[in-house]
Amino acid sequence: MSLNVIELFAGAGGLSLGFKDFGFDVKLANEIEKDYADTYQSNHLHTKVLQCDIHDLDFVYECDQIGLKSVDLLSGGPPCQGFSTIGSKNKKDPRNSLFFEFLRAVSEVDPKWVVFENVAGFKSLYQGETYELLLKELNDLGYDTTSKLIDMSDYGLPQRRKRTIVIGWKKHLKKVSILKPIYSDTSDLLHKKKLSLYEAISDLPPIINDQYPKHNDYISIPQNAYQLEMRKNSTALTEHYCSKYGTKMKEILELIPPNGDVSHLPIHLRPKSCFANTYARLFPNEPSPTITRNFGTPSSSRCIHPYQNRALTTREAARLQSFPDDYRFKGSQTSKHIQIGNAIPPLFGKIIANSIILSL
Repeated sequence: MSLNVIELFAGAGGLSLGFKDFGFDVKLANEIEKDYADTYQSNHLHTKVLQCDIHDLDFVYECDQIGLKSVDLLSGGPPCQGFSTIGSKNKKDPRNSLFFEFLRAVSEVDPKWVVFENVAGFKSLYQGETYELLLKELNDLGYDTTSKLIDMSDYGLPQRRKRTIVIGWKKHLKKVSILKPIYSDTSDLLHKKKLSLYEAISDLPPIINDQYPKHNDYISIPQNAYQLEMRKNSTALTEHYCSKYGTKMKEILELIPPNGDVSHLPIHLRPKSCFANTYARLFPNEPSPTITRNFGTPSSSRCIHPYQNRALTTREAARLQSFPDDYRFKGSQTSKHIQIGNAIPPLFGKIIANSIILSL
C-alpha cells in the first residue's frame, strides 16, 4: 500500500523520511528556508519541493500541476516560536498565522488523514485555547482526532525529546490509535530499556585536539541494532566534525570531569552568570537531553561529549535525532546545526505512519 503525502513546514525532511520508510509517497513539500529546502530536496529526489512562503501557495493548483487528484495525508508542524514554552508565548505573534495557514491547507486539500505536531507545551498554552481551536476546526472540516504528548525516548530515540502530536482522520475512516511506548528507563516484561547516548554513537571515531579522523572510517562494526540501522546505506562517514577551540575553551573542557558541569570549574573560569547545566558533559548511559541548535557550543546546555574534550559533532547530533549516516545536510556548519536541532526525528514519522497503517 502506498499513501500519498503533502508535508508543510518540512524542514530538513526528517518527518518525510520516517514516512518513506513505511512506504508513504511524499509528493509535495513546502519549506521557506533555502538551506532546509536544499537539504530536503537532495535527500528526497522524487518529491517536488516548493521553497516559498506558505502564504503564497495555492494548494489546489500545486496538486493539479503534478497530477495529484487526491491526498491521503497532510502533515506539518508550524514553527513553534510563538507557542514555545521557552519562547515569547505571544498570542499575537505573526508566526502564529502559520497555524491558520496549516488549517487553510487542510481545507483546500481535504486529505483523509491530518498530522499536526508541535512543542510539548502546545496543548496547555493560552489556557488550551489554541489546542481547542485546532480540534474544533478539524471537527468542522470533518475529522475525528486523537492527541498525545510523546517523549520519543519511549519509542527508541536515544534522546529525551517531547512533542505534542494530533492526528485527525475523516469521520468515515477507522480510528487511529497512537502506538504505545515500548521503552522505559528500566526494562520489564513490557518494555525495553531506553537507548543511551553512547549506544547511539560509540562506533564513531574520536576527535582529539581538534584533529579530525584522517579517514572517514568507523572504529568498529555496528555494536547494536540502532547503529546498524543508522549505517545500513552508508559507504563513508561524513559530517563528523566539531568547532575548533581557543586556548581558554580547551582549558575549560579539560577540567570538566565525567558527568561534570560548570560547578567543577575554578571560579576564574566560570561565567559570571549561567545555568547549572552549562559546560556540562553528557551522561553516556542515558538518553541525551533534547538536542537544540546549539549542540556544537560547549557553553550551551549539556552537550559536551562524555569522554572527549569537545561538544557533539554534526553527525553525532544527527544520530541522536535518528537521521541515518547517508543523510546529507546542505549549507554552512551553523545552518546544518540549526536544521538538525530544529528537525523532527525520522523516528517520529515512523511512529505516525505505523499508527495510521495499523488503523487500516
